[in-house]
This record gives sequence, C-alpha cells and structure tokens, in this order.
Amino acid sequence: MFKFVLALPLTLQLANVADGVPNLDVTASCKGAARAVVKSESEKREKACFETEKAAKEKLGQGWTEFPAKDRSFCLNSVKGYAPTYTELAICLEMARDVRQIGAQPEESTEAPRPKGMKPARR
Repeated sequence: MFKFVLALPLTLQLANVADGVPNLDVTASCKGAARAVVKSESEKREKACFETEKAAKEKLGQGWTEFPAKDRSFCLNSVKGYAPTYTELAICLEMARDVRQIGAQPEESTEAPRPKGMKPARR
C-alpha cells in the first residue's frame, strides 16, 4: 500500500502530459516582458509575446508525443514553478533530448592524431 501511495502522484502527472500539450497561463510572463521595454513599446511587446507563445504551443503540439513522458513531466514541473512559457517548456524538452543523444554517442578522443611511427608522449 505504501508503494502505491508514492507512485500515484507520478502516475497522474504522466497521464496529464500524455494527453497533449498542457494549457499554460503565459499572461504573467508576457506582461513582465512588456514591462521590461519602453512604455510606448510595451503593448506591441506584450502582443508579440502572446503570438510567440501561441506559435510555440502549436509547434510543441506537433511533436509532443515524440518526447518521452518522463521528460514531458519533468520539464512541465520545472517551468510551472514561476511564470511558465511554452518557449521554456520546448527548450527544456529539446535539451533533455539532446543530452540523451550526446550520451548515446561514443566518446571521441580529444588528442590530435599522431604521425605514423610516433609514440605517445609520456605523462
């Protein structure tokens, strides 16, 4: 029973991220971006932010299921702690994917190739 109770929250999170791109409230982030520019430009900046976030959500929706559920859950929890954005969610997912791909590649030597017949330097 104790194990079941611990596993339940994770299961619910995985089910939520499996349904599709979650709905994030990007209002605080876009309003903050608007406040960071000259007042005369703030309305344009806020509108541009909302448009950017809408496009980021649409793009995420196209490839959402290609990201492992574990990464989707981790990244969603990572961005939800403050003013979340779809841009940050996408970056987190892409970084998790890229790190996994780098880890799967064989390690390359950092030493320069030696001419034939030359022995390695002693250390």
